[in-house]
Amino acid sequence: MLMESFECFSPKDIGIVNNSVAMAEELVSNHFKLSATQLMNLNYDIKTLADLTKEEIVSDHFAQVIRYAVKKKNDFLDTSAKDFYKICLQDHSIIKTMNQKRNLDLFAFALYIVAHELIHVIRFQKFLQHFDAPCHEKNDEEIRVHLKTHEILSKVRLAGLNPVFKFYEKWRTVPAGLENL
Repeated sequence: MLMESFECFSPKDIGIVNNSVAMAEELVSNHFKLSATQLMNLNYDIKTLADLTKEEIVSDHFAQVIRYAVKKKNDFLDTSAKDFYKICLQDHSIIKTMNQKRNLDLFAFALYIVAHELIHVIRFQKFLQHFDAPCHEKNDEEIRVHLKTHEILSKVRLAGLNPVFKFYEKWRTVPAGLENL
């Protein structure tokens, strides 16, 4: 896979995505009652396609969270390694879907995607979900996080969110037997 074959966000799009990231961070940190220091200590970064390695690019998601172990330069003990989460936005997948679903607004769509991934990071950091959970647990977690994303964003008055909520509607349907997610 050559990166040249994937469409990246334009400079204008990057500005829109950066604004959606700032809003998502504020909304999610307020919901979880995180101070600015606590938010910084989550140890994550958000990157778009232009800044991803070949291994971080996927075509079947709008974003993915990758966990890396980071340790200090001169520290040889594995026990000192800290988790670092990289939220990898998949520009090409987002653009493709927006071209197919013309009613989706980039700011609102990116806001949902980033808020969703930030909720995952917080849940991993707080040990509410194991990063390497089995597949069936990951599916349940996706439903939980979509429900939480909707809960947080439904309080925001923003033109363009309703089509995004409709787009993700099926993820908020809790299967029988899983009502206590």
